[in-house]
Amino acid sequence: MIEIKHLSKTYNADDAARAHQALVDIDLTIDDGDVFGIIGESGAGKSTLVRCINLLERPTSGRVIIDGQDVTDLSGKQLLELRARIGMIFQNFSLFQQRSVLRNVTFPLELAGTSKAEREKRAHELLELVGLGDYANSYPVQLSGGQQQRVAIARALANRPSIMLCDEATSALDTMTTHQILELLRSINEELGVTIVLITHSMAVADAICNRVAVIDGGRIVEEGETSEVFAHPQAQMTRALLGIEGQVTA
Repeated sequence: MIEIKHLSKTYNADDAARAHQALVDIDLTIDDGDVFGIIGESGAGKSTLVRCINLLERPTSGRVIIDGQDVTDLSGKQLLELRARIGMIFQNFSLFQQRSVLRNVTFPLELAGTSKAEREKRAHELLELVGLGDYANSYPVQLSGGQQQRVAIARALANRPSIMLCDEATSALDTMTTHQILELLRSINEELGVTIVLITHSMAVADAICNRVAVIDGGRIVEEGETSEVFAHPQAQMTRALLGIEGQVTA
């Protein structure tokens, strides 16, 4: 379980003229096994929020609690151990262009000190899982965007994480490839039990895969609930705007 309690993030907090409050008093609970969508327009704060979960961004105030452990102030070895439990995939894939597909996937295991034989065995298993078993010796430049994202997903799974953070993971992909990647993420959630936190600006993406969603606007959560309920009966103006609905709140 991920518990986010009264979390705020202010950039340049020590300089009043330049200070920017990106997140304001966020409270969220993400249950084990959820595919939880955080939806909002560009600049709403959704990427900052997800990066606070694995402390790529340090909250200005508030707490992040994972499986009962307050991780907000972790550093050093403990922080590295936390990040090993949390996989992350990005919009731009973030692959090492000079490494083969296999060596991209083994990279987190190299950092963990895993033996070469063990990490290569694990990498081959993961490439089979994501449908790229025949591409171990290829390089990212030789792959399509969807294939590169599959490599990134395999790499994110290398340390057997219990949580995967997906920051606009499909926004650079075409519609068909997006569908394929979402199906892969769904199978990872169902078969491996990985909790997925999905950042997206696309209501269609959230509707396709998320069981729960939160809508963020101006750094604040304005609506949260089961995806079907939020989409059928949107209460917040931003939710209605994202859905393309005009007029009054639905009953």
